[in-house]
Amino acid sequence: MTTFDQVNLPYEGTVPSLDGATEWLNSPQLTPASLRGRVALFDFCTYTCINWLRTLPYIRAWSEKYKGQGLVVIGVHTPEFGFEHDLANVRPALERRGIDYPVAIDNDYAVWGAFDNNYWPALYLVDTEGSIRYHHFGEGRYEDSELAIQQLIAETGAPVEGSLVSVDPKGDEVQAAWEDLKSPETYLGYERTESFASPGGPSLGRARSYELPAQLKRNQWGLSGEWTVIRDAIVSNEPGARLAHRFHARDVNLVMGPRSEGTIAFRVTIDGREPGASHGADVDEHGTGILREPRMYQLVRQAGDVAERTFEVTFADRGMSGYSFTFG
Repeated sequence: MTTFDQVNLPYEGTVPSLDGATEWLNSPQLTPASLRGRVALFDFCTYTCINWLRTLPYIRAWSEKYKGQGLVVIGVHTPEFGFEHDLANVRPALERRGIDYPVAIDNDYAVWGAFDNNYWPALYLVDTEGSIRYHHFGEGRYEDSELAIQQLIAETGAPVEGSLVSVDPKGDEVQAAWEDLKSPETYLGYERTESFASPGGPSLGRARSYELPAQLKRNQWGLSGEWTVIRDAIVSNEPGARLAHRFHARDVNLVMGPRSEGTIAFRVTIDGREPGASHGADVDEHGTGILREPRMYQLVRQAGDVAERTFEVTFADRGMSGYSFTFG
């Protein structure tokens, strides 16, 4: 089995300034100088990103296991969507995920730019002298990442217990069913959307009535009822507005939120029927759920064999904003 002293960790530059962070959670402001003498793991995230959420069980486990041996995990929350700039949304979302390590709020993308980063999630591992020694973009390579952590701790002279962490993810943090995943992330706003199938296409910034096509092909989506399509989202304008997607994946997730204060009830169907055992973590077996705050909602987790299906969600009231579908 590979051990930490066999990992090649070249020098990749020096950890840049963290001064651009607009705020810090769970910690006073950190600097490269204040981190000297400790191994630091920087984790770039945004709280609705499904790819980051599926890495989070490992990040938490590494923080817990190695913090007594000199490791500090530092989250860098760089928002993708507008509502992720609002600390009133970010703080409770991170608390619900059990994140107690320092988090830099990077609303201006200053830390992102200083690292020359382009990905959610992204890991950068820094040694006690402030040198970046390892990076990884996206999901996976958890063993390699942990072995790199162990090596940098070992370089300090601290003893390292060589076993790797074991995690037991729950809900939307469970790893994707990669062999059955045939649907890509789908943005709903005008600027980045693809595969929109309602007749007439989307109209930017104009409220109008849409219809679903007679049949959706795989990875197509559409609207029914009155909606306004804006640059980064779709907004429902009447009760009973529907959103549909033809997908092939175990899980269906939707980043969405209420346009204003209050809650919106919604109902999910799969191929026109209640989801039953295939309901996601945010709906019951009848497909009923409540939209309370802007975040990612897991709406479907197919039970048994994964097949191509049509998902629909109907909103009981106006004012839902939808941003993107993700799958797992």
